[in-house]
Amino acid sequence: MKASALRDLSNDELLQERDSLRKKLFDLRIKKGAGDSSEQPLLLRSVRRDVARAETIVKERGISE
Repeated sequence: MKASALRDLSNDELLQERDSLRKKLFDLRIKKGAGDSSEQPLLLRSVRRDVARAETIVKERGISE
């Protein structure tokens, strides 16, 4: 997901998107640890970077949870 798309979201939507990305990242890491090699290795990196983008925008806006 591009940063511009994340910037277009409202604060609540941004926090929900960040939480869903964190859950997806967690699930991918669990699958990788269990030895499931069917997942694309680039998907893990992509999701990790999306989480970082969302976190950056949350900090820029100064949203407190």
